[in-house]
Amino acid sequence: MGSLDGKVAFITGAARGMGQSHATTLAREGADIVMVDISENIGSVPYDVATAEQLEQTRAEVEALGSRVIAAHADVRRQEQLDSVVARAVEEFGGIDICIANAGIWSMAPYWEMREQQWQDMVDINLSGAWRTAKAATPSMIERGGGAIVLISSVNGLEPNTNFAHYTSAKAGVIGLMMAIAFEGGPHNIRCNAICPGVIDTPMNDWQGAYDLFAGKPGGTRDDRYAGAMHWSLLRGRGVLPRSAVSNAILWMVADSGEHVTGLVIPIDGGHSVLPRFNPEPVRS
Repeated sequence: MGSLDGKVAFITGAARGMGQSHATTLAREGADIVMVDISENIGSVPYDVATAEQLEQTRAEVEALGSRVIAAHADVRRQEQLDSVVARAVEEFGGIDICIANAGIWSMAPYWEMREQQWQDMVDINLSGAWRTAKAATPSMIERGGGAIVLISSVNGLEPNTNFAHYTSAKAGVIGLMMAIAFEGGPHNIRCNAICPGVIDTPMNDWQGAYDLFAGKPGGTRDDRYAGAMHWSLLRGRGVLPRSAVSNAILWMVADSGEHVTGLVIPIDGGHSVLPRFNPEPVRS
């Protein structure tokens, strides 16, 4: 018997990275999974996004755990696409009990040089996409007598970093959105919480620009990513954290173990939030 037997979980950005981990973690506890991702690159995003093949691979992994699966292409910038997938889930699985707004992107630029499209894509996916995801799932939750929503923010929703103005703004907005959903959803027995991951082992930070960031100079390497991430954690031996760290927190939030918890912000960051914030570019004179 799993802690989520009989539950249906709707997860965005599920083809790879944290989303893949969330899907398999919840399936392992008995949940049926409704998973979506985008399969086209985004012009303002400097790395490749998930592919249709990766979505299919995650679908196969979930099925191998014994769960029913709906895997579909959907863009969180398109409400009608999310609504369509949820309507299919209601028809085939009976409804939605759990919603994980996980889809997100990352890029970097000084705020005064940032292109309009770069800002717009970031806010539209990371913040408005979370709203659209919760909006799509909530009517089914109300009909079923309640549910659990988890929004993925970031430690950079709690503090700034160089060249992150758009990312910090969107992720801080996710925390505000979470509080609003918790407040409005509470009378319907809908709980909503937010997780603020630190440096997690995902493709979002596994590319040359991220290596350079962690190295503090151009020409960084994947080894620099691991070494640099150590500066962001308080706990011994922590640097780039495993995806399971976030997935396990989500599992606690959406299972009966978290049934009395709503409106909570939980950093999963190796203790980074306890530290004085790291300054990657100190002015020395």
